[in-house]
Order: sequence, then structure tokens, then C-alpha cells
Amino acid sequence: MFSRTIPRAAPRLSAFAQCEARPALQRLAKPSRQPCQNLQQQLGRRYRSTVGEQFRQQFRKSPFMFPFAITAIVIVSGMAFIYVPWYYKNVIIKPYHNFPEPVAKKLRKALFYSRGKWLDIREANKHFRQALALADEMGMDPFSDEIMGVKYTIAALFEDAGYYSLAVDVLEIMRSDCQRWVDEFSDRHWNNGNRSRVMKNMVQINVKLAQLYDVKYVNEPQNGEKRLVEAVESALREKQRREKEGLKTGEGPWLTDDEMGATLEALGTHYEQFDSHYLATPLFVKALELTSKKSCHSVILMNNISTCLAQQSPSSATDAITMSTEPSDFPVTNKPPRAILIEQARQWATKALAHANTITSPERNEECDLGCAVATHNLGEFFEMEGKVADAKRMYTEALGLAKKIGFSDGATNAKAGLRRVREMEKGGQ
Repeated sequence: MFSRTIPRAAPRLSAFAQCEARPALQRLAKPSRQPCQNLQQQLGRRYRSTVGEQFRQQFRKSPFMFPFAITAIVIVSGMAFIYVPWYYKNVIIKPYHNFPEPVAKKLRKALFYSRGKWLDIREANKHFRQALALADEMGMDPFSDEIMGVKYTIAALFEDAGYYSLAVDVLEIMRSDCQRWVDEFSDRHWNNGNRSRVMKNMVQINVKLAQLYDVKYVNEPQNGEKRLVEAVESALREKQRREKEGLKTGEGPWLTDDEMGATLEALGTHYEQFDSHYLATPLFVKALELTSKKSCHSVILMNNISTCLAQQSPSSATDAITMSTEPSDFPVTNKPPRAILIEQARQWATKALAHANTITSPERNEECDLGCAVATHNLGEFFEMEGKVADAKRMYTEALGLAKKIGFSDGATNAKAGLRRVREMEKGGQ
């Protein structure tokens, strides 16, 4: 019976254990020791092998790919060792270091759902609003740069997704809150900078609202004009007050010249877009005064002035829309003769070209090249208006070359259209 139990138990034992058990069972069976010795040798070689030997074997098998793979692994590991802490510090923590951690956690979730393949407007908006609610509970200033920045981000989220009406709603709520704060509390915050900061936010919100109202999907230009007029008047009124009364202690900065010029230009662009060139011209002139002479944007403004002068067809002074009756208004004059307007427009276009040629690197950028192409085209149109076909053709040809050189497709299209018109004029003259 004992001899029968051995074969049943043997499969459950390891090969090594079987070999160790053989001497005690020699009376029952005497199998060959050769298989056990071979197995022990194999196991011994396995345990004696080292990492170095394996590396040498792999190197002999792949003398090029193996070192390359090891080098790549080391480089990637080193980059990960450096990048992961940097990413955590600069992407996860740093952008939200001004927020309490519960608020920052909600903001991270909101931004996660605000971009890329995980874009989900509903989820992003939910987490943004939860973050604002937590910030309010934790006592954060609702008009601080951090909280206002979150609200701007919500509006931008809706705008980028094409929900322009929702973006308008967010900004209108922000504007109303700021206006209420200015009306009720601004007199208490002259010396801590809060008054200036909130009023500056109001100007910026009004300008952005006007842009959204002018979008064709919203198409409320009247509201856009109201917001821009409010922004310009508020900016000029505060600037005049500071010039007259002086800057109070701790009051904080107001709009820079560039920001003031951009506000005026926004209203001028709105008037130009809706064919109120008569009202746009003085706004562009004032914006040009506030723009650095070394800036290529001054070339763009000169072109805008030139275009508005050439296209002016103002109504009578009694029908003209004025901004207000305050001293900050721009003067409204009677309609000048058409010939004088064209000549003034030509002078501004010529001045734009000359000014662009005086701007060199590093101040010079693509706006200078774009301004040159537009000014040259405008000169062609002025010659065309006066019936000077040869001069108009020369300007259009030059404008076409400039537009192609800088990749300005709209400019090239307009120049080609101008050339077709002057060729037809030449045929008609013959």
C-alpha cells in the first residue's frame, strides 16, 4: 500500500523536492539520478546569473538598439523626475495660490471641463459657480482681481462655445454689481485703490459687452453703442478729475494711455462699422494722440482716419448724434466740401506710409506692413475717385504686390477688384 501512495504524491512535489527525497526511497525504487542533476544545474545557473551578465548578453545580441533603449529610458526618467514637480508647482498650485484650497479645487475641476476633449460647458459652469459660492462663504472680496477673473473666464467660456447671449448675461450682471458698488461704497474707498480698480473694471466690461452686442448672432448695435459711450465718458471723466484735483493718496492708477486709446478706438470702430464715419474720425484722432509714435498701431489709426474722411457723409448738425453735453465731448462741425475731404484723406494715407517707413525693429511688426498695404490701396481709391486712372492703376498694382508679400488675402482681393475697375474705366475712356 505504501508503494502505491508514492506515485500519487509525487506530482504535487516540486522537481527539486523529488530529487532530495530520492535517497530515502531507494529501497522501493532506484531511478536514474541524471535528470535530477541536470535540473539542479539549470537552477544553479539561473540563480548565479547577474544583472551585469544579462546586460552583456543583451548588448551582444543588440549592440546598437540596447544602448539606445537604455539611454532613452534614462533620459525619459530624468525628464519625468524634473517635469512632474515643475508641473505640480506651476500648473496645479501656482495659478491658484491666491485662492483658498477648497476654492482652488473647484476651479481646477472647472478648467478641466473648459478645454480639450473633456470640454463640458454644463460641468465647467457648475464648478465655476460652486467656486464662487465657496469664495463668498470664505470671505473673499467679490470685486478682487481673482474673483473678477473667474467671472471673466465664465463669460469667455460661453463666448468661445458660441453662447453669446449667456456671455452677455454674465457681463451685464458684473456691470450691474460694479455700478451698484460704485454708487454705494466708492466714496469710502478713495485711499485703498478699490474705487479705481472697480471703475476700471466697469470700463473694460462695457467695452467687451459692446463687442458681443455687435456680433451678428446678437445684433444689438444700439446696446453696444450705449456701453461704449458709457465706457468712453467714464474713462474721460475720471481722467479729467485726476488732472484737475490731482491724485489722492493710495488712489491707485487709472487707465494707461494705451488703454484709454483702445477705449476710444473701440467706439470709433463701432461708428465706422455702422457708417457713422463723421463720428468715428475725431475718436481715431484722439486715440492716435494717445498712441506711442514708435508703435505700428499708429499706422493703422492713420489709415482709419483716412478711410473715415473719404467716406464721410455726415448729416446736418441738428441731426448728428452727440455723446453728451459734458466738456469731454468731441466737437461736431459742419460738413466740409467733398474735395477737401478727399485731399485730407490722401494726406493721412501718405502720412501713414511715411510713418511706417520710419519704424524699425524691434518696434516694427506686421501691423506696419499691413498698414502700408492698406494705405497704398486707399491712395489708389482716392485717385480713382478723382478720375486719375493711371495713378490709380499704379497704386492698385503696388498694393497687390504688398498684399501678396505679407499674405494679406483680403488686401489682394480688393486690389484686384480695383484693377478691374480702372481697366473698365480705361476701356470706357477709349
